[in-house]
Amino acid sequence: MKRLLKNGTIVNVFTDALERGNVLLEDGRIIGVGDYTDADADAVEDVSGKYLCPGFIDGHIHIESSMLQPAEFARACLPHGTTAIVADPHEIANVSGLMGIIYMLEASANIPMTVYIMVPSCVPATPFDEAGATLAAEDIKTLFGHPRVLGLGEMMNYPGVLYDDAETVKKLEETKKAGLIINGHAPLLSGRDLDKYIAAGIFDDHECSTVDEAMERLRKGQWVMVRQGTAARNLKALLPLFDEPYCRRCLLVTDDKHPADLLRHGHIDSIIREAVKAGKSAVTGIRMATLQAAQRFGLEGVGAVAPGYIADLLVLDDLDSVTVRDVYRRGEKVVSDGKTVDFETPYIRADVWKSVRNSFYLAPLRQSDFHIEPKGNRCRVIGLVPDQLITEEMVTELDFDKNNGVDTQRDILKLAVIERHMDSGHIGKGYISGMGLKSGAIASSVAHDSHNLIVVGTNDADMTVAANRIRELGGGLVVVNGGEVLAEMPLPIGGLMGKQSAEVMAQQNEAVRSKVRELGVSQDKEPFMSMAFVSLPVIPSLKMTTLGLVDVNKFQLVPLFVD
Repeated sequence: MKRLLKNGTIVNVFTDALERGNVLLEDGRIIGVGDYTDADADAVEDVSGKYLCPGFIDGHIHIESSMLQPAEFARACLPHGTTAIVADPHEIANVSGLMGIIYMLEASANIPMTVYIMVPSCVPATPFDEAGATLAAEDIKTLFGHPRVLGLGEMMNYPGVLYDDAETVKKLEETKKAGLIINGHAPLLSGRDLDKYIAAGIFDDHECSTVDEAMERLRKGQWVMVRQGTAARNLKALLPLFDEPYCRRCLLVTDDKHPADLLRHGHIDSIIREAVKAGKSAVTGIRMATLQAAQRFGLEGVGAVAPGYIADLLVLDDLDSVTVRDVYRRGEKVVSDGKTVDFETPYIRADVWKSVRNSFYLAPLRQSDFHIEPKGNRCRVIGLVPDQLITEEMVTELDFDKNNGVDTQRDILKLAVIERHMDSGHIGKGYISGMGLKSGAIASSVAHDSHNLIVVGTNDADMTVAANRIRELGGGLVVVNGGEVLAEMPLPIGGLMGKQSAEVMAQQNEAVRSKVRELGVSQDKEPFMSMAFVSLPVIPSLKMTTLGLVDVNKFQLVPLFVD
């Protein structure tokens, strides 16, 4: 059937022009743009006063970090104009290995959003991680023939690239041999080290937090992904990238975004909207989120309203506010007047389902497990940096006679990361600053990338209750105060995703956030997402793993106490 969208204003991402015209669709593709009439079509829709643009593409996201199953993620994002995403399932892969990736492929099959997959490159992320699985080069190449697999996910192990680690090099070579893409992840890497990293075939990065960092990468030929998610919000610092000529080598990504934020603020549309409010062009933002994302990933015939292109397109009520009315995916209307058309959740094979449901192997914890035996007074403390994933190393004196070193007046809290995949008994313990918690404790099984159990608290008793409740739930987020569980968000799928609808998950997300704020955390902080990255030892500078503190810059374990 031929469908005609007539009298719209088309956003031309090739010329940046706004053009009045009609768009003719057939068999999932655009077959004409111009002066087509009602006689050329079997069905006609008048979109007078509306804008027609390509569907948005998120060039780098971890679905698991939305805490939604893929179908629910699609239901949340389609009304915001996202018709395709490039997902790196390294969260579930760190829990369940190859079966976790197969789960993501099955769970995203035949939904009205195209989910491309980048095979995780670093499972586990570093030698300091205790994950639930290990993926070698021989494992990952078994997925390279899948039609929705585009390449190798973010290469976080940049030391492995720089020092020619044999397994890392093999992964890169197998990917290049298959003619696929390699994503980058090398925050603050510069100079000759950056040269070697790029020369290994890694031509993009989403970790830029300053314009200078981004400009060096652009000069050296990398694509820069402008990231604006829940924890890492780099848009403000990178706004100059929306100007010519830099914008021609950039795309928009969210990386990690919680369900409450998706439903309240939106997805890629919210990034464009914020850029417009800061004085940038909506058309530029749309081009970065469509054609340029498709170009980076070699997606032919995707990302434009033009003849021969796949008919993933949006009808916008307003351009600058990016107000999405209708969404077409392969020529079929999947969002009508802001409402997603119902669709079936994909079937998951029983063996795959079992592999991601049973992910907690951990004995009950005792209060003594959280005690830190003092070996002096001066300690390394992880300092959070607002709106960033990087941390700073603080060295300060703690009073161990009062609450085992915790000092809420100075915002110094206790931190623990507990191995939960093999019940090894390993617990990394230390201190963190910048959270703002005044009483109680919070715990989560979302702790990048190995996703062990992470707890932050003001006292050992509440930390114990919070950790054990996560264990009972089989994963989730929990807020505890005075020994009482105030709010929780169960995440039984790999300890990462819930079984409920996006709306219910967003409500639970808001509930745990609200209770944490009652315990002193300020409104402008997202404590669970910030906490989740405290255990990722590939982002500078000081992180905590189950084996203890890691100095990421030196790429080595360091003691908690300083002589």
